[in-house]
Amino acid sequence: MHLPRRTLLAASTAAVSITGAPPASAARRRRTGFENLAATGYASLRGQRVGIVTNPTGVTRDVRHIVDVMHADPRVELTAVFGPEHGFRGTAQAGGSEGRYDDPATGLPVYDTYLKTGQALADIFTASGVDTVVFDIQDVGARFYTYIWTLYDCMEAARLAGSRFVVLDRPNPVTGRAALGPVLHREFATFVGRQPISQAHGMTVAELARLFNGEFLSAPVELDTVLMSGWQRSQWYDAWGLPWVPPSPNMPTPDTALVYSGTCLFEGTNLSEGRGTTRPFELLGAEGVDGRWAAAVSELRLPGAHFREAYFAPTFSKFQGKTIGGVQIHVHDRNVYDPVRAGIALLVTAKKVWTGFAWRPDNWIDKLTGSTLVRTTIDAGADTDEVVAGWERELAAFRRMRGEYLLYR
Repeated sequence: MHLPRRTLLAASTAAVSITGAPPASAARRRRTGFENLAATGYASLRGQRVGIVTNPTGVTRDVRHIVDVMHADPRVELTAVFGPEHGFRGTAQAGGSEGRYDDPATGLPVYDTYLKTGQALADIFTASGVDTVVFDIQDVGARFYTYIWTLYDCMEAARLAGSRFVVLDRPNPVTGRAALGPVLHREFATFVGRQPISQAHGMTVAELARLFNGEFLSAPVELDTVLMSGWQRSQWYDAWGLPWVPPSPNMPTPDTALVYSGTCLFEGTNLSEGRGTTRPFELLGAEGVDGRWAAAVSELRLPGAHFREAYFAPTFSKFQGKTIGGVQIHVHDRNVYDPVRAGIALLVTAKKVWTGFAWRPDNWIDKLTGSTLVRTTIDAGADTDEVVAGWERELAAFRRMRGEYLLYR
């Protein structure tokens, strides 16, 4: 697959600027992008009317929401909030948002960005009267987690509205070591994947913003990325000292994020991906599944994980109120666990041991994986290694492109 490229505008030009780069003492001073911005007294936002795209994850280390902090600080003029999927305060389930309202805590107008793109979203930015759009949302590292495409859409809309765009960086909770999995083909672009990046991208949101600006936007937006201090690519979320706030209702812990880039693929099947349980994306199953599935995937001896026969009754979503059989993933060594490969292995073995296995009729699996490759090769009887081999060339090309936009060592 061809990965189109435009010449990246140099970071020294007006189109892209980077602030808050990690100092030599980074290991002793860990700060998010917001913390680095606040430490300057919001210097780069002075004299501007500011709107922020955020959700419940936009918190300080003492779990104050940054909207509340900024609203109370006279050094910054915060005038609007923009909510993504699930909403600014996070009350909506998957596929929902909170709509337009005034925030009771601050009185600020909250605008709904969910499923809005292009000029329609630019018109919202224009109507809000902001000069600068700020983005601060915790990502989980998977292409089909929609917040990175909210970032992309808002960057494009800010460009159309003539607004400056500022990204406040946060850690990739599953490390930034590697890009994994198939690369999206453009003909399969949706809100769970707008552009050709890999299934697990191994980047922070600031790095993704630079990638989007240099490769994929129709023209660059005026971009400022405020980096973290003290983050290293090998660090897991729990090593960085930040509280975990669920980015969405079915992402309750960093453990969920660890498996999500692989097991979210079960949304494209008739099996439960664990929604409606306390361990979504770690529990998988369906009516009629028994211990043969756990035995089959365990025989593969995938590094870093054990697979336990499990029975559970989802309280909502697929198989609501029914007791079903399946597998629970127990990751015992996250440094060697490959979530995308594990997700493929689980699909391959589920199809082999359970005669009821089926893809969703709309072939949603193709949207999640980014092409027909996974579905068609599994249907043809391919094993895990054969499926993975099918995307290696495209992944290698993406990794080369990705390397030009990384900001942390």
